[in-house]
Amino acid sequence: MTMENAELTTEQVLRRDIPWETYMTTKLITGTGFQLLRRYDKKAESYKAQLLDDDGPGYARVFVTILRDIFKEETVEYVLALIDEMLTANPKRARLFHDDSLADEDTYEPFLRLLWKGNWFIQEKSCKILSLTVSARSKVQNSVDANGDASSSKKKHTTIDDVLAGVVEWLCAQLKKPTHPTRSIPSTINCLSTLLKEPVVRSSFVRADGVKLLVPLISPASTQQSIQLLYETCLCVWLLSYYEPAIEYLSTSRALPRLIEVVKGSTKEKVVRVVILILRNLLSKGTFSAQMVDLGVLQIVQSLKAQTWSDEDLLDALNQLEQGLKDNIKKLSSFDKYKQEVLLGHLDWSPMHKDPIFWRENINNFEENDFRILRVLITILDTSSDARTLAVACYDLSQFIQCHSAGRIIVNDLKAKERVMKLLNHENTEVTKNALLCIQRLFLGAKYASFLQV
Repeated sequence: MTMENAELTTEQVLRRDIPWETYMTTKLITGTGFQLLRRYDKKAESYKAQLLDDDGPGYARVFVTILRDIFKEETVEYVLALIDEMLTANPKRARLFHDDSLADEDTYEPFLRLLWKGNWFIQEKSCKILSLTVSARSKVQNSVDANGDASSSKKKHTTIDDVLAGVVEWLCAQLKKPTHPTRSIPSTINCLSTLLKEPVVRSSFVRADGVKLLVPLISPASTQQSIQLLYETCLCVWLLSYYEPAIEYLSTSRALPRLIEVVKGSTKEKVVRVVILILRNLLSKGTFSAQMVDLGVLQIVQSLKAQTWSDEDLLDALNQLEQGLKDNIKKLSSFDKYKQEVLLGHLDWSPMHKDPIFWRENINNFEENDFRILRVLITILDTSSDARTLAVACYDLSQFIQCHSAGRIIVNDLKAKERVMKLLNHENTEVTKNALLCIQRLFLGAKYASFLQV
């Protein structure tokens, strides 16, 4: 593929002059086809629109016939550009390719063939046209051939399953190894965001391992072009979030943390909306709820609710997600609740902090993820300005030292002593009292500090 073909635009291609009369003379197009093309080609947009309103199926037939019978690259590109222009102006015109008068035409075959055999311009336009025409078909066609009633023609037509399988195969190939350095991925994702509305496409995309190819594309974006790509990628994930096998793939990938990073950093309402809709769909699935609690999604949702949004669907989804997360937190185990409290950075004297049974039963859970919760607790001593939070954090550290067999050593290794010492001079007596308890237990150890009580 030459870069000349790779960088072609529809506008550039449509500047060409195609020798339609020569094609008629050599019987590659019919006299009727020639007359239609002569009336249509190089005319104003409004005039073309009128012609398509008058005889749209006739033009669809001429375009498909040329792509079937003529193989000259410049002509193929030109006809694809004409169709692209026609569908860009009005995507509903894709229905023209399903008109009853075309029942004897295998309308999909030329585009499916060109997906693999053409240069980049031809591949890109064929994929776009296929995506739009597939989506515009009457859904009763699922059980027959791609163009209509199978009995209406003796020729074997391309079935809708053939079309969708071929398109998904090409899209996955582009995601794995892009043909074009800058346009392959955006074009592929754009087509996927249309086609994944089809249950059969979701199924074949998951079987082709497509979900894991999408996940790396979920990342914060800044430029207009990258924001659109991010939005369409998230749209694909949203469509997949209705399909159980895809959800299983998403649960074993880094999709959730990536989606949360996107929603935290995005100012585009449409991006925020689609991510929140994904999270709402995933909330009741598998371990997603617990993961969302761990990743602080409730706090993010509450922060988003405080902002001004114009989209009512977004506001409804935020409210539903917030309520769902709150309901799930109530169902979590005591240590899950404790983790949530620590991760949110707001501590209070809830019963578990002073419950000896809680500490005895959960002390080993503090070792998860290299003492992650303990590290966050120590960080709170530096970052929080809330006196109650600081007091509870000091008390919890003293409880860890008291209850864990290596508590003193671990807390010392994590450099907590210096941070607690600073709080001995805090203006709040509740903070100084619990900081002192923590220091005493840190110096005396569990054996001698067990008598110390608040």
